[in-house]
Amino acid sequence: MTTTKQTALITGANKGIGFETARQLAHQGFTVWIGSRDQARGEAAVKELSVDGDVRIVGLDVTDADSVQAAAAHVGDATGPLDVLINNAGIALGAEDGPPSTIGLDTIRRTSDVNFYGVLRVTQAFLPLVRQAPAGRIVNVSSTSGSITALVDPESPLAQFPLSVAYSSSKTFLNALTASFAVELRGTPIKINSVCPGFNETDINGNTGTQHPSEGAKIVVRAARLPADGPSGTFFDEHGVVGW
Repeated sequence: MTTTKQTALITGANKGIGFETARQLAHQGFTVWIGSRDQARGEAAVKELSVDGDVRIVGLDVTDADSVQAAAAHVGDATGPLDVLINNAGIALGAEDGPPSTIGLDTIRRTSDVNFYGVLRVTQAFLPLVRQAPAGRIVNVSSTSGSITALVDPESPLAQFPLSVAYSSSKTFLNALTASFAVELRGTPIKINSVCPGFNETDINGNTGTQHPSEGAKIVVRAARLPADGPSGTFFDEHGVVGW
């Protein structure tokens, strides 16, 4: 079964920025798949978001290759080509994270398994569906904390935050992955970019952010709806290009 509506899949979309991105895309007429590893939370999110449009759940744990492959097969069978893939799922391990002199290797591994390897697993699995769309868009939700340019700049707002090398390095890896996919997909209609949604009130920061997740979702949606002359292989936020 296929659909003529544009279709989007968002990982980790049962709450936070992913949830608000789903709301905005559904309101704009997309069929939106919420990728959720927690079935109950995913179903609750779909119930709330269904008032905005066609929102569906697919079980998806980005750390589990079998789960990812099964999700891709289900989405392909149900709605066919995928116009937008948004890699939003991410974790930060809080007090376990820290400076490179003391960080535990397991903390880096666990963080990267979601924030980097999870994105790679999902993108590899869903790319065939994105290729089937007329002009696919892939959005990797990153963070300015993954910007080496910002990290070493003492005038950067990041300078006021303690070092969290597991989280920041996972986003640096993610940005490199974005650039590599952009090179591989050059010459196709597919565009892939990293975006920083800003400092939002989400579970990942203990809800200490300075803006509502609906604000962060706006930049994600902008990247998801880039026109044919839009960029690919870039990293940007609401203010413009972010240095790698």
